[in-house]
Amino acid sequence: MPSPLITIRPPSLSSPTPPPPTFTLPPSAFLSGTWHVTHSTLPMWKTARNVTITYTPLPTVVHGQPQLDDLVAYQPLTSDKRKTIAGVDTCSQDGHGAWEWRGKGWLKIASSRWEVLGWGALGGDGDPEGAHRGWVVTYFAKSIFSPAGIDVYTRGEALDEALLERINEGLVAVEDEGFQKLVETMFEVKRD
Repeated sequence: MPSPLITIRPPSLSSPTPPPPTFTLPPSAFLSGTWHVTHSTLPMWKTARNVTITYTPLPTVVHGQPQLDDLVAYQPLTSDKRKTIAGVDTCSQDGHGAWEWRGKGWLKIASSRWEVLGWGALGGDGDPEGAHRGWVVTYFAKSIFSPAGIDVYTRGEALDEALLERINEGLVAVEDEGFQKLVETMFEVKRD
């Protein structure tokens, strides 16, 4: 029996097409926790390894969603030192799974917009909600610090090849020329 199709919606920032009716936002509880960035188009991850993003719900609720503490951690390829980028995500009012990121500390002047394009839970006997085996595809709009990009996250450190193939099929099916140019530049993020 073939695996079900994975639907990846076009980014709301670059496409006037509304999300498909089958698209639902992931609950904040699903996003909470640590994710491993396994594949990306962002040039900064070509010189990094062991990239993780940890989302922690904050008590402030905006547009029906809690704000998220957003901590990106990574190691440069040539160092064992762990570097971090800290910020806060606020759900956008557009209802399309978009978040506004604002840096913390000296990065408070920095902001960007990202959105969930697809997600799934891979539940099993010991993990009925898939919380420990989920995946997410995100899109980042161009900012003053980085180009537009796509990231693929997983709860585990590796992405199953069959699932990766299904996600890639979903990415290629998005009818947006600019998005397809990004998809063509996708690479695997290094990890130990």
